[in-house]
Formats: sequence, C-alpha cells, structure tokens
Amino acid sequence: MDEELRLHLTEEGADADQLDELTGSLRQELLQLDVDDVTKIAPGESPPGARGLDAVTAGGLLVAVGSAAHGLSAVISVARAWLARGGRSHREVRLDIDGDVLNLSQTSEADQERLVDLFISRHVPGEGLRGLGGDHGGD
Repeated sequence: MDEELRLHLTEEGADADQLDELTGSLRQELLQLDVDDVTKIAPGESPPGARGLDAVTAGGLLVAVGSAAHGLSAVISVARAWLARGGRSHREVRLDIDGDVLNLSQTSEADQERLVDLFISRHVPGEGLRGLGGDHGGD
C-alpha cells in the first residue's frame, strides 16, 4: 500500500488559528499510531478543487500510512473520533489518496461505515470495516 493520505479538517465557525490548534492536536493523536509520519501541510499546498484556502491549509495533514494495512483503518478511526468530539460544532474531515476522496461529517454511523468500508477496500485489498475492529451485525 505505502500511500500518502491527505487529511483536511474543518469546523464551522473556527478561524485559521483555531483550526491550526485542532490540527496540531489531531496530529499528536495520529503520531501514536503505526504510521510512518504525520506532517502539517504547508501554506499553499491546497488539495485540488479545494475552496477556502486559508481554512483548508490550516486544517491539513499529510499522513504517510506506510505499508501496514491497519494504518489506514487506524487513521480513519481517529478521524471519526475527532468528528464525534465536535459536540454541537459542525465538523468535517476530507481524506484524499491520489484523488480518491472520502468526506466524513456528522452523519449517521451506518452511512459513515459504508463510506469508510468502500474507501478502505479501494486502497487495502481484503480490508474493510472488520479491520476497524467494529461489530457490524454480520454485514
């Protein structure tokens, strides 16, 4: 697999400084995983098609997931936990691997699971939600 994942965070009402702080906190969480590296995306490195350069840049991370199949699943699990911690704030996470984009927001758990499963299956053959360790009622 050995891919790089671009991860972009947004939080409604957050300015660039707040988003930068949230991004730094999430970066620390991701560094605890079995990934090769996690770096903030430098200003000016906006993803293709992105709008709102300042907010997207402030909330951007580049994750080198390495060759471990569970790395991508673990990163997505941490991103979903970040979403859940948003409380009443509307948060979104955009994950991008070579133009394949997964947008997660505070949607239903079932919808998120389906989207995540499809995304993981495209990048880690043989993996899916079962790689996330969840019980999905015998899908």
